[in-house]
Amino acid sequence: MSTMRSRLFIAALLALPAVHSTALAQHVVPFASGVPVAPTGLADQPLGKGPFIYKTAEGMDIRVSVLLRDIEYPHAMTWLPNGDLLFTQRRGLLRIVRGGKLDPKPIAGTPESFYSGQSGGLGAVHGYMNVVLHPQFAQNKLVYLSYTKKLDAKRNAPAIVRGRFEGDRLVDVQEVFADDTIRGALPFLLTPDGMLYVATAGFNNDDAQNPASLGGKVLRLKDDGSVPQDNPFAGKAGTRPEIYTMGHRSVLGFAQHPLTHELWITEMGPNGGDELNVLKPGRNYGWPVVSLGRTYPGPWQAKVNEPTHAGYEPPIIYWTPSISVTGIAFYTGSKLAKWQGDVFVGGVRYGEVPGTGRLDRILFNDKMEELRRESLLTDLHQRIRDVRQGPDGLIYVATDEPHGAILRIEPAK
Repeated sequence: MSTMRSRLFIAALLALPAVHSTALAQHVVPFASGVPVAPTGLADQPLGKGPFIYKTAEGMDIRVSVLLRDIEYPHAMTWLPNGDLLFTQRRGLLRIVRGGKLDPKPIAGTPESFYSGQSGGLGAVHGYMNVVLHPQFAQNKLVYLSYTKKLDAKRNAPAIVRGRFEGDRLVDVQEVFADDTIRGALPFLLTPDGMLYVATAGFNNDDAQNPASLGGKVLRLKDDGSVPQDNPFAGKAGTRPEIYTMGHRSVLGFAQHPLTHELWITEMGPNGGDELNVLKPGRNYGWPVVSLGRTYPGPWQAKVNEPTHAGYEPPIIYWTPSISVTGIAFYTGSKLAKWQGDVFVGGVRYGEVPGTGRLDRILFNDKMEELRRESLLTDLHQRIRDVRQGPDGLIYVATDEPHGAILRIEPAK
């Protein structure tokens, strides 16, 4: 086309009626309760029979087998000293796998719970959540369980109970924590010194920065739920003495570094800005003042012309787009040798698109600075809820689906 004809063509385009410019406009996205309605084109895909063979970035082929399938919403896993697997189902069941076989009868004696639909993060009604053994389980047989406690027909609250495990039931079940002013997930961790760390969601934005509220905090308690006198805010006027750290949005995963013994959490951001944080006593992690994510309607959560984490603890890792982070595990085994020392983080969806769950592997240097990141299991289209290293040195994954599964990751033969 000659220069003159090009100019005439451009002039003709500019002269078109303005109504034609609407063809270039963005889609009008429907919202529900202030959140974009997510597309479902990739969601609800059935899990294949398996096993699944994968090549991985470190040159180590793996096999992913389906240990259990058609388990409604499995949530969290732990192992007894004899190798039996305990896991929770969100509708209020504590289950056990003995010798590789699922006992058809749930563990008896557990509390009545409440949940609603597919669980997200902030403000969701999770039902049964984490299950953790007491560090002295071999002596005291204590199992801890977090769940959504029914208060009455309309109200509920996150709570933690503990009971003595007697093979097929919990006995002497006692409540060690509950608070009807908070909502959402209630992950927790018991450390070898007998301390109970509990993460609460910042359900209302004002909670996380309010030292008089338990919302949006990590709490430090004794194993019976009482408050240690050496907590960082103990004795400070106007501040709850249970608080260990503050400024959290929605913590979904808890782990202790096997060498440094630091506490690591996965924290779900809004639209983007998921975080991996290392806890330091008395510190503030910024929510909702700072974030590397956007609000669900689109604008940035924090003002971009200000230093994003000035005055607050920054994350060690973040995800934008979000993977909707869940469980976390440090791999210390030898069976998957090229992954030794790596951190694994589950995610239920990528970029706010259902059906895009994944397991991320993060490689750090000796200063715990990220070197590279690999996403695994993306083609399975499963919501990854929990990830754990089993006593056999393999990696286990629970999928948060109505027909959920527990997967085992091992070297390919």
